[in-house]
Amino acid sequence: MAPLEQDALAVREQLFHERVRECIICALLFASLYILCHFIITHFKKHTDFTAVHDDEDAAVNRIALGLCTFTLAVALGAVLLLPFSIISNEVLLSFPHNYYIQWLSGSLVHGLWNLVFLFSNLSLVFLMPFAYFFTESEGFAGSKKGIMARVYETSVVLLLLTLLVLGMVWVASAIVGNDAASRQSLYDLWEYYLPYLYSCISLFGVLLLLLCTPFGLSTMFTVTGKLLVKPRLLEDLDEQLSCTRFEEAAVSRRI
Repeated sequence: MAPLEQDALAVREQLFHERVRECIICALLFASLYILCHFIITHFKKHTDFTAVHDDEDAAVNRIALGLCTFTLAVALGAVLLLPFSIISNEVLLSFPHNYYIQWLSGSLVHGLWNLVFLFSNLSLVFLMPFAYFFTESEGFAGSKKGIMARVYETSVVLLLLTLLVLGMVWVASAIVGNDAASRQSLYDLWEYYLPYLYSCISLFGVLLLLLCTPFGLSTMFTVTGKLLVKPRLLEDLDEQLSCTRFEEAAVSRRI
């Protein structure tokens, strides 16, 4: 074997090992986040009514919806922690550039994590969360056999109709904003234009909803805190309280 072929084979083998290592690290990180999110959701989840009647179908639907919600929460938590992880890993690599045990914190790993988070966040936002909601609310089409698959069929149809409705609204909005023939005919460019545009619109709606709900949340938080805390009684008149107590005692004694 020629030296060039040996070098090329060694490079391909090294790239293969790095890719396998990155896949294992990503799987371990996501498994850790999934387990953490599962404990969080099960801690705050309320006990539903069908768990008391031991309905197998509803219990299976609940487990599937719980798994989808846990997956979405794990993706969201990974998206929140990804920027601090990138900064910390960069600082660690700059502090210890020749340490063998931290070379797995590479730029390729961080770039792969960013791509996975972006992919799964779009998947969770567009498909998984609506599917979980419609799946818990579904009962199957009229006249069909009852079961999990009937609910899956109904949920898939409703989700497909909702997807077509949202895409149509986005297409109309882009056509109104663009106001040219090219924007009206660009519906076929779905993957490169409309999905990022839809993701941006939903993110903007989430930010506006956050800005709208934050003042109400803060006011509610201060109201609840004021009810729970005991106000100090430093400026109260004790003589007035004693006189009121004497009057109440005298009124009670006259009634007796």
